[in-house]
Amino acid sequence: MIYNSDRLGASASLPDLGQAKCLDYKEISKFLIHYAHRFLITLFITYSLINFTGCCAYSFTGASVPKYLKSISIPQALDRSGSGEPGLGELFTSILTQKFVDDNTLQVANKSSADASLTCIVSSLNDVPSVVSAGENVTTRRITITVQAVFKDLVKRKTVFEKSYSGYGDYASTSSISERRSAIEAAIGNITDNVLLDTVSGW
Repeated sequence: MIYNSDRLGASASLPDLGQAKCLDYKEISKFLIHYAHRFLITLFITYSLINFTGCCAYSFTGASVPKYLKSISIPQALDRSGSGEPGLGELFTSILTQKFVDDNTLQVANKSSADASLTCIVSSLNDVPSVVSAGENVTTRRITITVQAVFKDLVKRKTVFEKSYSGYGDYASTSSISERRSAIEAAIGNITDNVLLDTVSGW
């Protein structure tokens, strides 16, 4: 039996064409699967980041405070610094109380009706040189205040935290008494910000 070489060559090339098409389909499938997988991973990461951000914001706004705690008592802070600074305890209490009023997470109330209490003691006030010029002249002084704070859950009768806080404020050595007072208020402002944050979101 005689075979035609032209016909044999043509028929022999058909399997190669089919195999090429098969390979193309496989490559396309691999391509689609690969990018679908990457898309799902990207979608998952984006969703996780959104949830994480929302959770952090939720906690920062004070939502972590137990629902049964509605109010807080803030008795006047005791001044045990020995600094002789007039009205230091009263000033600290006033600034701290206003921070809680502005925040509005916990209502400020009397101890007899409050669900929680925040007791603070001013343990120290240091006034030292901060910046000294080339001629050894003091140009800036720094006031550093340290406060001990105890936050208690009066409903469950337990101490939530007991911490020490420090804050500072600078003033020019040639400043007036009022400017020195402003430095004290700045130091107290730093402390009360941290106390408030720990109280409403440090659970």
